[in-house]
Amino acid sequence: MTTSKTDSIGRARRLLPALLIAGALVAIWQSYVVVSGVRPQVLPSPARVLRQGWSHRVDIAGHAWSTLQVTMVGFAVSLALAWALAIVVDFSPWLRRALVPLFVVSQTLPIIAIAPLMIIWFGFGLLPKILVIALVTFFPVAIGLLEGFAAADREAGALLRSMGASRWQQFRYVRLPSALPRFFTALRIGITYAVVGAVFAEYVGATSGLGIYMSTQKNSFRTDLVLAAVVVTAALSLLLYALTFVVERMVAPWALTRGER
Repeated sequence: MTTSKTDSIGRARRLLPALLIAGALVAIWQSYVVVSGVRPQVLPSPARVLRQGWSHRVDIAGHAWSTLQVTMVGFAVSLALAWALAIVVDFSPWLRRALVPLFVVSQTLPIIAIAPLMIIWFGFGLLPKILVIALVTFFPVAIGLLEGFAAADREAGALLRSMGASRWQQFRYVRLPSALPRFFTALRIGITYAVVGAVFAEYVGATSGLGIYMSTQKNSFRTDLVLAAVVVTAALSLLLYALTFVVERMVAPWALTRGER
């Protein structure tokens, strides 16, 4: 109980500098808007953004829920593909040499050009958004897994081989556990990319979601509501980012403890 309380205090202290800087930036923003008298259509004050966001909370919440659903489905597809291909590649050095360069090439594709093409080819449904999210998030997760598998303790693997363990048993008991810390690091990177990818795909073309909501409000010169949606998008990213620590604590608590040290 005491240890848990101490850990919570330690995490709060680590967050304090970031919160102070964020608060200072918001205060500067608010002061500038008040002193300069800039029009709300150009730069609304933080107070106005929060006030208008709260007034339109029902609409924003509905679009946020749509974005969250798309994000989770697209990221789940990305995770499934990353795990499947990473395991196959780990078992085949030839496939590693063949596929890893293609993984890298996939990240050179400009999403700003690919996303509209996805809409043209597959319409305004769920599929193009899933493809955009998978394209954005697949690389960090797959590479994190591959590097984790490669970083496995060679002596432990040799010991298992000397005891007659199969290749799959070596993977299960040595390579897989060693890959989990790097996987969760990649997971945290990927989940933030997933939200951004979902919003961008919706911005290009969708019937609901924070992306299309921002686009609509931008065209109506409601900068305050655009920024309110941006705040909600950031909140979703932070929430999903925090959830990765919860999952890591359940799946690989030893990795999280080592990272906190």
